[in-house]
Amino acid sequence: MEDLEVNRQEGKYLTFYLGNEDYGIQILKVKEIIGMMNITYVPRTPEFIKGVINLRGKIIPIMDLRLKFDMNEKDYNERTCIVVMEVVINGSHRHLGIVVDTVSEVVNINRKDIEPPPQFGTKIDENFLTGMGKVKDRVVMLLDIEQIVNSEEFVALFNNMREEAATA
Repeated sequence: MEDLEVNRQEGKYLTFYLGNEDYGIQILKVKEIIGMMNITYVPRTPEFIKGVINLRGKIIPIMDLRLKFDMNEKDYNERTCIVVMEVVINGSHRHLGIVVDTVSEVVNINRKDIEPPPQFGTKIDENFLTGMGKVKDRVVMLLDIEQIVNSEEFVALFNNMREEAATA
């Protein structure tokens, strides 16, 4: 069973840094990478939701992964960017931007180079990790962005945003 799970995760990943940690997201989820933009604050949202941006007429919620993973907040700089992704939230396709410290590269990770996530020792919920990828001389934590955005707090947030948009 575990081999099937690891096999499903084989492929191309966009890698990025949060602090000194290296993370990866399946490239098929990524729509584009943009520099930081003005983010409009949305009241009564979790701290890790920085607000929304208007990207070519689409309103896209922005999540700071550092805050979601209980890391220290960091001032944004010229290397900070937003990775815009298409994710399925509560059964519906949505765009979401995540703020990362810096984007690294796109890598191909083979099945033999992916190991199960550790049961301890990371700052993030192990349910958010699909595995640990070995890339050259480093380890990349492979994120399951669908698990992250389908947590209860996200589903409630997107439902609230949908209701507010409908009444506006």
